[in-house]
Amino acid sequence: MKVLLIGSGAREHAVARACAKSAHLSELLCYGSGLNPGIQELCHVYVKGSLSDVEAMANFARNQSVDLAIVGPEAPLEQGVADALWNEEIPCVGPRKAAAQLETSKGFTRQLMRDCGIEAYPKFQMFTALKGVDEFLGELGDRYVVKFDGLMGGKGVKVAGEHLHNHKEARDYCRSIFKKGGTLVIEEKLEGEEFSLMSFCDGTHLLHTIPVQDHKRAFEGDTGPNTGGMGSYTDVQGSLPFLTDQDIQDAREINQAIARAVMEETETPFQGILYGGFMATATGVKVIEYNVRFGDPEVMNVLALMETDFLDVCQGIVFGNLDQYSLSFSPRASVCKYAVPKGYPDNPMRGRPIDISSITSRDTLYLAAVDQSEEGLVETGSRTAAVVRVAESLEEAERIAEKEIRAIKGPLFHRKDIGTAALIRKRVAHMNKLRG
Repeated sequence: MKVLLIGSGAREHAVARACAKSAHLSELLCYGSGLNPGIQELCHVYVKGSLSDVEAMANFARNQSVDLAIVGPEAPLEQGVADALWNEEIPCVGPRKAAAQLETSKGFTRQLMRDCGIEAYPKFQMFTALKGVDEFLGELGDRYVVKFDGLMGGKGVKVAGEHLHNHKEARDYCRSIFKKGGTLVIEEKLEGEEFSLMSFCDGTHLLHTIPVQDHKRAFEGDTGPNTGGMGSYTDVQGSLPFLTDQDIQDAREINQAIARAVMEETETPFQGILYGGFMATATGVKVIEYNVRFGDPEVMNVLALMETDFLDVCQGIVFGNLDQYSLSFSPRASVCKYAVPKGYPDNPMRGRPIDISSITSRDTLYLAAVDQSEEGLVETGSRTAAVVRVAESLEEAERIAEKEIRAIKGPLFHRKDIGTAALIRKRVAHMNKLRG
């Protein structure tokens, strides 16, 4: 099978590795916005181009006679690349533009859940202007979240008490969005523990992966600005220490209901990866947001543990027979940690060399925002590289992941607390207190 991968970050590096392990792969091609040396090593053909140029991506796929396309990032899906590929009769893992609204419009998703009776959402209102903002903030008090209604790379959400400290700051943030022509959602701030559960979906049938906990905040102790994700972990036996079996089952059922609702609302099957961002609360599992592609870094945990042939699952997605397959995961734990440029995310260093020569296992290293220069690898300003380690216990996986991430040299930093016993005890204690 000749497979085209669209995208060039660490997420796509993980997908490229999964494709390379498949018994079905004959050639792997990549169309990326940058040159990722890790992906390039696995590819027969690698081209650089704009991920917003739908026609160029579709033409490349047609001219290369690919059998299957896999879209990594959300931006090309927002532009309708899946529609263009299907129009060329090229099956695509990644939803068409109508279904991709689940991620590209938070307002669409909240309205969809309300209209379809999927009650796992907080109180919310959508706004296109400042009128009504003060009244709704007054109703919510100090428990509110302001969300830009569009793609912001995980950085468009401002939370009361963390990023916004009073209603004036909230109003100013709303005003800044409106001045740029944007819209927003204000919703009730949920209390609990976040987790991600991604499901493969063919429009009707779903296969669920294991739950993962991501860490959005830049600095240790969950402080600092939001980022694209500083790291993530899974526990043994496909769970997380603070979740119950019922929490996981509820998240799966919500994903199933969302896939059905998208089909009813848009008359478009969701064919791709349905990423539910959830909050375990005292009153059950609630939806924070939906994404329409693999999470980064969560995909690295999931694919490192997945034992099923990845391209088997992709074929099930595009041919609508996912119910004929099953997923198998190693029962071990995994920890992913990201090295990012000093100053990230607000004022990151760029163009500085990094050294990965001391990494002991290149198969556990995932390159992200890097470029190749005469000096070697250089960081380009976003998350630079991640390591994922798998072990029989979460403690051991964290220990070796920490050792590996420290082996990457350069003007970088990482969160040392991801996957540690101390942070996980804090998560468990928090949920135990909420559950009473």
